Amino acid sequence: MMSNFMASYKLILRELRKISDKDDFYFKPIVPKLSDIELISLIILAEFKSIDSEYQLFRELKNTELENKIERSVYNRRKRKLFSYMEQIRSKMVDAFNEFENYFVVDSMPLEVCKLSRSNRSKICKEQDYALPNKGFCASQNLHFYGYKLHAVCSIEGVFQSFDLSPASVHDIHYLKDIKLQISDCVLLGDKGYLSQKVQVDLFTQASIELETPKRKNQKDYKPQYYQFKKYRKRIETLFSQLCDQFMIRRNYAKSFEGFKTRILAKITTLTTIQYINKFVFKRNINNLKVNLV
Repeated sequence: MMSNFMASYKLILRELRKISDKDDFYFKPIVPKLSDIELISLIILAEFKSIDSEYQLFRELKNTELENKIERSVYNRRKRKLFSYMEQIRSKMVDAFNEFENYFVVDSMPLEVCKLSRSNRSKICKEQDYALPNKGFCASQNLHFYGYKLHAVCSIEGVFQSFDLSPASVHDIHYLKDIKLQISDCVLLGDKGYLSQKVQVDLFTQASIELETPKRKNQKDYKPQYYQFKKYRKRIETLFSQLCDQFMIRRNYAKSFEGFKTRILAKITTLTTIQYINKFVFKRNINNLKVNLV
C-alpha cells in the first residue's frame, strides 16, 4: 500500500514537472525541503486518494521519504499560497484538452459551509467582506442552503474549462458575464436557469458564443431542444456527482474563505490531473477516475 502511495506520487510529480517550467514559484527566505511542485503533487495525491483531513494525510506519510520533508503546521499555509500557481498548472492541462473544442456546458451546484440552522451564528468564511456566504436556493435539488455556489463550464468530453465561486444568493445568469472573457467562438449549452434573450444577444455579439438553452413550453416559439444537446448537458451533472462522491467537495473543514477556495481548487485540479494522466500517459478513457494510477 505504501509503495503504491509513493509510486502514484512520483507519477503525478513527473507529469506536473513536464507541464511546469520550474519547481518553486515564489521566494522563501529559507529553501524548504519540499519544493512547490512536490507539494502540489502531494495535495493532488491526497485528494485523489480521498484523504480529506491533514491528520490522516500525515499518518500516511509516516515511513515514506516525504515524512520529514514538511511539517503539518506549514503544509496548510503553503497550500493557500500556491493557489494561483495551482490554477496556472490546471489551465495548462485544460489547454491540452480543449484547444479545438467547440461545445461547452455551463451549470452550477450548491456548496454548503454549514447547515441553515447554524448560519446565523456561524463564523466560517466571514473574514473577507467581498466573499461572505449567504442563503440561497437550488431549484434542481429543491434545497435551501447556506454557503456558496460553484459555477462551472466544462467541455462535452468532460474537462472543466473554468469555474468560479459566488455567494449562494447570486443568480446563475450573472456568471455568464464573466464567461465571455474566458471562451469565444463556441456553442454554450445551459439549462432553463440561463434563459435570457438579452444575455444571449450579448454573448453572441461580444464573443461569438451561441447560448443554447431549452425553451419554456409557454414561450411563443417553443420547440423541444435537440436531443444530442440534452445528452451533452448530462456531462457536467456527472462531473458534479464525481466531485461530490469521490472528491467529497461538499464536506467542508475550512474555517476561512482562503482555505475554502483552495480546497475547491485542489479537488478540481485533481480531477483534471487524473483525466490528463488517463489520456496522455495511459491512453484510456479520461473519465475513468476510480482507477489505480500505478
